Amino acid sequence: MHQDEAACAEPEESGPVRRCALTRERRPKEELLRFVLGPDGEIVPDLKERLPGRGVWLTAARDCVADAAKRNVFARALKAQVAVPKDLADRVDRLLADAALGALGLANKAGGIVFGNGKVEDALARGRVIRLVHAQEAAEDGCRKLDAKFGARSVNKAVPPIRTFGTEELSLASGRTNVIHAALIQDGAAEKFVEAAKRVERYRDGSAAFAKMDRDTEPE
Repeated sequence: MHQDEAACAEPEESGPVRRCALTRERRPKEELLRFVLGPDGEIVPDLKERLPGRGVWLTAARDCVADAAKRNVFARALKAQVAVPKDLADRVDRLLADAALGALGLANKAGGIVFGNGKVEDALARGRVIRLVHAQEAAEDGCRKLDAKFGARSVNKAVPPIRTFGTEELSLASGRTNVIHAALIQDGAAEKFVEAAKRVERYRDGSAAFAKMDRDTEPE
């Protein structure tokens, strides 16, 4: 249940933990999104956490952002009149996706990813793959075959493939055509893409993803 006292403005917290203005739960900063009041009085997502002004932090879940907009959380937290874009949750989704696809492009330039079924199978055979990437349109049969090979070769067999983006998005980000399958290999840039893609997935899955994450980290 969301409390009205969440409206009270508090000094912005320092350190690696922030409090969600909607749920009032404290979470690691990387699990939240920062919003600020723009010069025109409109709420602006600040994914890079660089914009000036007091920040309002929300759990990085699509339903949380949408709910905060409906409940007037931004105005109460900032103690000011604000304009909240009707498509705020969609804007955040696009910004997160663009950030992840940008990381994919950097991983490609750094040689941290290979594309195409043949190159992916070769990388799998050599045990170089840290994560598979399948386009949303990829045929299930082809995905299952590659996933099985990954499971047979990988130390961490439980690592799921990334299926967050469509062929067009993957193709544009990599500067290639018709990207269906890709494999991330041992490289720092590839790991950054993995983290960014996971953030997009959690955002789209909503609060349920964070609830599951909390349950999984609870001590037995």
